[in-house]
Amino acid sequence: MIEWLGISHLFELTGTEAVMGFLTPLIVFIVFFLAQLILPARQIPGYVINPETGEPRNYRLNGLLVYVLAVLVWAFELTGMPHDWFYRSSVYAVVGGTVLTTIFSLVAFFSQPANEGQHPWLAFWDGRSQEIAFFNERFDIKMYFYVVGGTMLALNALSGAVYHYERFGDDSNPGVFIYAGFFTFYVLDYFIFERVQLYTYDLIHENLGFKLFWGGLIVYGWMFILPLWGMAVHPDPGFSGAGRYVWLIGTPALFLFGWIISRGANLQKYTFKRWPDRKFLGLIEPEYIEAGDRKILTSGFWGLARHLNYMGEGFLSLSIALIFGHFTNLWAWTYFVFIVSLFTFRQRFDENQCLEKYGPEKWMEYQEKVKYRICPWIY
Repeated sequence: MIEWLGISHLFELTGTEAVMGFLTPLIVFIVFFLAQLILPARQIPGYVINPETGEPRNYRLNGLLVYVLAVLVWAFELTGMPHDWFYRSSVYAVVGGTVLTTIFSLVAFFSQPANEGQHPWLAFWDGRSQEIAFFNERFDIKMYFYVVGGTMLALNALSGAVYHYERFGDDSNPGVFIYAGFFTFYVLDYFIFERVQLYTYDLIHENLGFKLFWGGLIVYGWMFILPLWGMAVHPDPGFSGAGRYVWLIGTPALFLFGWIISRGANLQKYTFKRWPDRKFLGLIEPEYIEAGDRKILTSGFWGLARHLNYMGEGFLSLSIALIFGHFTNLWAWTYFVFIVSLFTFRQRFDENQCLEKYGPEKWMEYQEKVKYRICPWIY
């Protein structure tokens, strides 16, 4: 079965290496916990209100510093760990990380008060509490997820690119290196705009259950590179002439297009939440529907579709499927299928939340003004 799937190379570790692979997430979690706790950080108020004080919850943001240091430590092999270790041990790390996040989720489940009427299994999956912080808000679990998950996503992608080059040398697929560049840039961009994350759905609405523990640490950090599990063992697809230029230039252009949509939409909403009357980029006038003391943005990116940022993520994931150049290989499409499925489902959940948040009358008014869910004129 493993041979048929094309991932037998990920099961070639010795017994000792397999144990170390299983323990790799534990070591990573401890190192990142200490780094995020000790390294200097900006103290930033977020959007979420602390119920104990009635004031915005404070967050220490040092993701960019942690990320840059982690990449440098990996690049110069300062721990003695081979560059390709994260990739070669990824299957064992996913197993070990799943065990750890299950334990963390159980601790969070039993340490938080039960919500009346919530089924225990649903409470374990979704979580009982929206926020868990320690050391007088010096350490926030949600922000820790994004620092660990994002950094490990980039390191796993880079590690896979090294494995690929060591295997194929001059016959390497340039798409694998561009793929690693995609995620290195994607995560760097996230940390540059780390403050924007304080105004997103996950921070505001998600509870801390297994879904977020496992998703934020293991799925995001290790399993987002799932296409690479199958594609790192395929050489250059052999395109020549104009087709090669279309592939190597057009696919990154598609990635950039998706990034502009996703980043632009998120930045516009962030700007609107902080400064409701400010023009976005000095150009786009904020238009909105008033729903009591809340406002629903209806201009710019958010006038084209109710979840246009999800369309941007869709184009990003499509570029990732195409960059390997092996268009009929199903491994190349795993991330695309996951992202499209996730956000198609999530936008429906989001809209149910918004219906409750803004009220049926105002939400219907918004739907009449902004007719499309994700993709203008299509869906």
